[in-house]
Formats: sequence, C-alpha cells, structure tokens
Amino acid sequence: MKTFNVPRRDEVSNTNQVLFDSLSRSLGMVPNLYATMAYSDSGLARYLAFQGGKSSLSNKEKEAVNLVVSEVNGCRYCQSAHTVLGKMNGFSESDTIDLRAGLSLSPKLDALVKLTKDITETKGRVAESALEAFYVAGYNDGNLIDLILQISDKIAMNYLHNLTQIEIDFPLATELAPAKI
Repeated sequence: MKTFNVPRRDEVSNTNQVLFDSLSRSLGMVPNLYATMAYSDSGLARYLAFQGGKSSLSNKEKEAVNLVVSEVNGCRYCQSAHTVLGKMNGFSESDTIDLRAGLSLSPKLDALVKLTKDITETKGRVAESALEAFYVAGYNDGNLIDLILQISDKIAMNYLHNLTQIEIDFPLATELAPAKI
C-alpha cells in the first residue's frame, strides 16, 4: 500500500500555507490530518469551511458525535483527537470512553449518541425506536439535519486517516475492550 507523509508547509500551495499559518495561530499546531488534506489545493479550505459552519448542536454534543462515529469507524487518530477535544468541552476520561461505546449518563445525550451510533452503523437505516428516543429527548428535525452533517464531517476524516494511516499527533486514546457477545 502507498505510504503517505504529512506535507510540510513549504510543500503545499500558497493557499494552504495561509491556512497552515492560521491553524498554527489558533491551535498552536497544524494537526497531521489537516495537513494531509493539503495534498489537495482546495480540500483543506473546503473542509474547514464545512467544519466551521453553524450548527444547532452544542460543541459538547458535536464532540460526543465525533467520539461515537470515530469508534464505529475504527479511526484511532480521531478517537485520540476527540478525546482531547471532548475533555476540553467538559467530558471526563471515563465519559469519553462511555461515549465511544455509545452510552451517556445524561438521558438527552444518551439519545443523541445512540442515534449517532445507529446512523453510522446502518448507513442511515436506523431503528425507529432510536429516532423516536431522539425526538422524545427534546431534539427536533433541525437537530437531526445537523447531526447528519456532523456525522458526515467525521466520516470524511475517519476515512482519510484509515486510508493514509498518517502519524497520530495527539495522546493515544484508550482502546476499548471488545464487546462480549
């Protein structure tokens, strides 16, 4: 299989160099997965615009979604990055592990993560009970659309890392034990 290297600032287009500088200022680094998107002259800008769009989901809800989707898709990079980001948004280490397993002690967040897991595993062909629980928890149709968009954001990054296997530049997330059947 092809080996992918993380492109350096001097190896990317001028447009991407500006984005690298902006990411460095705001995050203190250019995450390797973002840098990998700079192989495309338009991919990084396009992704950042999509990711930065308005959403009815809170940052905490978005991080819960990111953790669930990354676990379902087996993306170690995103599991690790979103464990860090989840903690920055108020989750404990054990919360991040529970979320990756599709669970939350908060009834509203639990409905969100269960539907997220179901959507991701079934490619949108969810159990009626999961969708109903989402609405009963207080979410609405607009939240459902924003949930689908958040899932699609994370699937793109999961697939990018799963394909490229670029180096993980975040502390590695705890691996979950396989579910007992």
